[in-house]
Amino acid sequence: MFKATVLIKRRSSILDPQGVAVEKGAKHLGITNIKGTRIGKLIEFDVDVNDRTAAEKEVTEYCSKLLANPIMEDFEFNLEEVK
Repeated sequence: MFKATVLIKRRSSILDPQGVAVEKGAKHLGITNIKGTRIGKLIEFDVDVNDRTAAEKEVTEYCSKLLANPIMEDFEFNLEEVK
C-alpha cells in the first residue's frame, strides 16, 4: 500500500483570483512585501496496491481524470510506501 500526497496548482499562465484576493488582504493588514501568491490544493489518500509502478499509474489517472482540471491546473505527487 502507498500513501499519495498530491499537490494541484493553477498553471502559471492562468490568473489565480484566490491568490490575488489573499495578497490584497495582506496589504490591508500592513503586510506589504508579499508578491506572487498562488493558492493550490493538497490532497492525501491511500493507494491499495503493492507495486510502485501500478500506484503511479493509478494516481496519475485519478489526478488527470478527476482531481485536476487539465485545462487550468498541473499536478505533482509523492508516493510513500506504507508497511
